[in-house]
Amino acid sequence: MAIKALAHITGGGFVDNLPRMLPKNCDVLIRKGSWKIPAIFRLLEANGSVLQDELYQVFNMGIGMTIIVAANGAEKILKHIRQQRYGAWLIGEVRRGSGMVALE
Repeated sequence: MAIKALAHITGGGFVDNLPRMLPKNCDVLIRKGSWKIPAIFRLLEANGSVLQDELYQVFNMGIGMTIIVAANGAEKILKHIRQQRYGAWLIGEVRRGSGMVALE
């Protein structure tokens, strides 16, 4: 298993923490909706007048830990984590770039 980086995500994690664990010539693309989003975030968006961009920036829509792995090892690592009875999803990818995080 080729784990390249780990990040415990707290508020602002996608935008602020992910670039810190990458070379300057890489970007991270996060695919919205690729994981089960806890219902509380939908309630905050609908009833609290919280914009979706802010939910991703401040609360990361429920993602608490990210692992960057070699692409050819991702399924094996997902399987291992799920066997431990934890939720795990492939939520994005690393691409050539300039150190940015994009939400798609």
